[in-house]
Amino acid sequence: MSWESFYLGCFLVGFFFSLISFLAGFHHGHLPLARGFGGHAHAGAGARGPGRSLNSPVNFGTIAAFLAWFGGTGYLLTRYSSLWMVLALGLATISGLGGAAAVFWFLVKVLLAHERDLDPADYDMIGMLGQVSGTVYKDGTGEMIFSQEGSRRATAIRSENGEPISKGEEVVVTRFENGIAYVRRWDEMNEASGPVSADR
Repeated sequence: MSWESFYLGCFLVGFFFSLISFLAGFHHGHLPLARGFGGHAHAGAGARGPGRSLNSPVNFGTIAAFLAWFGGTGYLLTRYSSLWMVLALGLATISGLGGAAAVFWFLVKVLLAHERDLDPADYDMIGMLGQVSGTVYKDGTGEMIFSQEGSRRATAIRSENGEPISKGEEVVVTRFENGIAYVRRWDEMNEASGPVSADR
């Protein structure tokens, strides 16, 4: 196999895998090039965050970029110049590393710049303060609106003691079971235990 064929093969393989990453990223809503070996593009609660395997400089995207740039540069130098083989190999390697570095920089500084580890405590419903948006009748189910992680959300609620709770009243979640939040009035909680911080 000639050097020209070797470089062309590297370019085609790198370009093919880069194209697959790009197309799959649009189809699934994330970029597979963001996946390190053994890592995942989305970290679940309690899982590894992007600061670990995803930020590894050796991942699918950087390898594909290296092969494409290395092969493309090497092919052009071998076919259209009379450079010494070792010099052409060196320049192709530098070009490949530059392409991989550019992909890695884009991944870390742009795609994952605002990613962070998910903390299960941020989504704990116990102690959540909310406002009743759907009246809770005696031993019935209603709804409350609350703010969590900067988003306005709603959940089904029941009164902890089975008493009705009117729309507009502030309530605090005391337990959360099977998708239902059991609540008590905020005023009752204050009277029973003194001042409680509502900042969540």
